Amino acid sequence: MVGRFLDRFCIGLRILLGVLMGVLAVPVAMQVISRYTGLIPTYLWTEELATFIFIWIVMIGSMVAVWDGTHFDVRVIPDAQRPVLRLIQNGIVHLAILVFGLLFAIYGIEYAEFGSNQRSVMMRANLLITHISLPIVGVVWSIFASYRLVQEFAVFRQPAGDTQ
Repeated sequence: MVGRFLDRFCIGLRILLGVLMGVLAVPVAMQVISRYTGLIPTYLWTEELATFIFIWIVMIGSMVAVWDGTHFDVRVIPDAQRPVLRLIQNGIVHLAILVFGLLFAIYGIEYAEFGSNQRSVMMRANLLITHISLPIVGVVWSIFASYRLVQEFAVFRQPAGDTQ
């Protein structure tokens, strides 16, 4: 049940990621058109908007990658064949993501508060828009890594012949 909810949440993140990629094309296209054709005036706010969107794309992309198990996991040794070694190998990765997620969540709150007291230069937007991404991504990483860690223990505890 929790896994289904998290899977649907991740589908929502993927949809949001696609929407943001499409939205990012607008200010970037405006920048290119204004710089190389002169058809439209140069709007400086487009660079800030593109940066804000890009930050969120990176953060949401990292959330999806943690769910998929493709982020922060570099294999320098072959995958373990024995269940206990596989649990240790994968558990260390999930535990590291969990710890860093908690650090991002905890220290990201102070970072977000710092951003809430600032405004962007061109758009005059409150920088909480981007700074809040750190605690959010930390919480999501922590939830995803915790779920994956519980899954690893469940697979380990499952009898060898049982393939439900």
